Amino acid sequence: MLEFRPMHTQSQAIRWLTALLTLCAVGLTQATLLAANGSKSSEEQPLYTPPKKITPRARVGGDARGGDGSEGEVKALVPDHVGLTSKETPVVNWFVSKPTPYQVIVTLRDDRSPKAFQEKSIPSPKQPGIYTINFKELGFVLEPNVQYKWYVAVIRDPEQHSNNQVAGGIIERCELSECLEPMGAKLTCSYDTVVDNAKAGFWYDAMGCLCSLIDSDSKNEKLRRLRARLLKEVGLNGVAEWDLRALQSLTR
Repeated sequence: MLEFRPMHTQSQAIRWLTALLTLCAVGLTQATLLAANGSKSSEEQPLYTPPKKITPRARVGGDARGGDGSEGEVKALVPDHVGLTSKETPVVNWFVSKPTPYQVIVTLRDDRSPKAFQEKSIPSPKQPGIYTINFKELGFVLEPNVQYKWYVAVIRDPEQHSNNQVAGGIIERCELSECLEPMGAKLTCSYDTVVDNAKAGFWYDAMGCLCSLIDSDSKNEKLRRLRARLLKEVGLNGVAEWDLRALQSLTR
């Protein structure tokens, strides 16, 4: 014998099934959005963590007075506060937007005495880019827990210093035992240690290692984007944008 079911029961079942499928679809969509937002937020979070005790306004700009802009700009790749290093003879980095025929001088000044400073000449950049200054090669040695001011100057006019382009920052070395524990400095150089040192507040160690890695592999997009990210985090947007444009020209 055939069994006949009321039409309203079948319609009700269809409505329940439709509602269940809709809830599943909404749940999947929300989960996808949450995952995407979580990934995005992690990328937007600052990578560099400044030291707990910072001295603001520690970065020196690279513009020359009375210039018309034709000489380009010079920038120190530093945060606008005292940057830390774990190294006795670290490297520091700077950017020049145009090649220059002028003499370039690096100065290291010990804030404990106005007479305690050292100066050395370095090769003039033959092309725009990011360059490294190696303190060990210059004979510059940092004592622990002392703040030093360092400058790189393009000497356009030896007689009129205000016409020279000067950029720089402040650097401080911590005692090695303090750097390693509890501050967490890493002494080796790799992509991972760049990230670790940036998070631990060791700006000079992170940037110095990163620039060294890029010098060895200039087309590495992952490294170049990491450098641009760190530069933007400390307000050096113009240098970061130049770096990304240079990467595009290299990979064409």
